[in-house]
Amino acid sequence: MVERYVSLEKINDVKDFVEIVSRYDYKVEIISDTYVLSAKSIMGIFSLDLTNPLKLRIHADNCDDLLADIASYISE
Repeated sequence: MVERYVSLEKINDVKDFVEIVSRYDYKVEIISDTYVLSAKSIMGIFSLDLTNPLKLRIHADNCDDLLADIASYISE
């Protein structure tokens, strides 16, 4: 399992992020406070507070391809 934080500040960021994540077979979750939801759910992500970085949990050990595709959204 791999965890990173992502920042999705604009509407197009969410749309593009979900589009990228949906291409992969990995189970990917977004965690915000007590909410855990699929990172492939655009409506779910829009229901969260996007003013702060969101925790991204990828249920795969080797997901370098996905991390490379979403590198512009990863916040350190």
